[in-house]
Amino acid sequence: MQLTGAEIVIRCLQEENVEHVFGYPGGSVLYIYDEFFKQDKLKHVLVRHEQAAVHAADAYSRSSNKIGVCMVTSGPGVTNAVTGIATAYMDSIPLVILTGQVPTHYIGEDAFQECDTVGITRPCVKHNFLVKDVRDLAVTIKKAFYLAKTGRPGPVLVDIPKDITMHKCEFEYPKTIEMRSYNPIVKGHPGQIKKAVQLLLDAKRPLIYAGGGVILSNSSTRLLRLAHLLGFPVTNTLMGLGGYPSTDRQFLGMLGMHGTYEANMAMQTADVILAVGARFDDRVIGNQVHFASVQRKIIHIDIDPSSISKRVKVEVPIVGDVGEVLEELCKQLTASKEQPEPKALAAWWKEIDAWRSKKSLKYKQGKEIIMPQYVIEKLYEITGGDAFVTSDVGQHQMWAAQYYKFDKPRRWINSGGLGTMGVGLPYAMGVKLANPKATVACVTGEGSIQMNIQELSTAKQFRLPIKIINLNNRYLGMVRQWQEMFHGNRYAESYVDALPDFVKLAEAYGHVGMKIERPADVEPALREAFTKHKNDLVFMDFMTDQKANVYPMVAAGKGLSEMILAEDL
Repeated sequence: MQLTGAEIVIRCLQEENVEHVFGYPGGSVLYIYDEFFKQDKLKHVLVRHEQAAVHAADAYSRSSNKIGVCMVTSGPGVTNAVTGIATAYMDSIPLVILTGQVPTHYIGEDAFQECDTVGITRPCVKHNFLVKDVRDLAVTIKKAFYLAKTGRPGPVLVDIPKDITMHKCEFEYPKTIEMRSYNPIVKGHPGQIKKAVQLLLDAKRPLIYAGGGVILSNSSTRLLRLAHLLGFPVTNTLMGLGGYPSTDRQFLGMLGMHGTYEANMAMQTADVILAVGARFDDRVIGNQVHFASVQRKIIHIDIDPSSISKRVKVEVPIVGDVGEVLEELCKQLTASKEQPEPKALAAWWKEIDAWRSKKSLKYKQGKEIIMPQYVIEKLYEITGGDAFVTSDVGQHQMWAAQYYKFDKPRRWINSGGLGTMGVGLPYAMGVKLANPKATVACVTGEGSIQMNIQELSTAKQFRLPIKIINLNNRYLGMVRQWQEMFHGNRYAESYVDALPDFVKLAEAYGHVGMKIERPADVEPALREAFTKHKNDLVFMDFMTDQKANVYPMVAAGKGLSEMILAEDL
């Protein structure tokens, strides 16, 4: 059967059981959009900016374990999408990005809306392809989906010149794909796993440090089983929240720059650390030299060998799928007649409980000014901890991570590695489309929300009843906090002047707007939004304390045990 390249693109997506494609049309992809129009199996979601298309596809993937798909045109369409692609790349999110390109005979001639898509995106994709022959199109798209999902996941881009979408060839979609140069290791080395088991059994001050790899590999239940089997404390990275139940007695909270006192102290003083799908990044361990000054043994499980011993010395590296390795660890521990020394473990928990008693997340809520932490706590209470929560980047992101207790994986959707402002609203759209019956809340700030606020139009068109919690302190809050602490209170360009009336703005887009200025009104407003306006997008503008800072905090260049606590000020 002879099909055009445009028809082949649509057929390939249908073969991959894709349900939603996020995109924005343009000249180079018009033949593909024409084929979209002729069918009704694939749903296209028209965003208002290409960056939002990638963010929405990203969150669709994060919240559903499906591969997110987006499509943009050549030139500015591609360059607008790069921030979203880099965001997904830093957090290892599987995406397939289809981009239009000028006709093949114009490539390299500075044609209208031409850019070197392969060159521009090479540093921020797992792989990219430029299709030069329509006969290669189907197999290339098959490779893209395979690469995006297997091994360490990531975004894969397929650049399709306009003439390729017009040419015809026989269509056959491969059932499977093999790539000689790409064979990710799945099973952990048996000898290394055996060493890890012995180290864990001999540990006196153990800690399980789990990251986003637990969620990406769908291994949360295995992690819980391992932790309960051993009786060890567990801490999560920002990206790992929900990978271990936050309400479990063994959970110490998030660690790192804004982690809890008990999590950071345990990380710094543990004698054996089991790192699971995490990468010891700078926001987690603080000063690398300070972290290395403590003698400890580290077991590191990761699908990506380049992540192991990249920043810290590792005694037992285990390359493999997190789920497969955790399963084998549980099997060997169950079969073993040995157990961790009860007295040593009891003494370790006693020390941890002493750190916990400091209550490092405490704050004071008065009667006059709304504290942002209070809003998040009430959000958790009213949603029963069962909402999907997306966030933008800044203070509000840290407060959401600290005060919303995530017990399930894929419920916390945020930009961790790149720290991209503007993701919250398009993330919420992607989550809602992937999980139409779920409650979806977007926690944001007045700076971040304006970066992609045009997506209120998309949310209206597709009737997405997202609840936006805007923690409005009239500052670029995290910038202001650093300027206060490290730049002598010189608030250079961090004050957000001339803010819009968000209530009127939301109403102009056809949504419900609410302004909340008193602490007593926080809970009633949230209840009204989630009950009375259950089927509406509600923009809640909470006027919060302008001086509130995120604590605890490990300042840049400091060690994990050198935290600044609210009580120290």
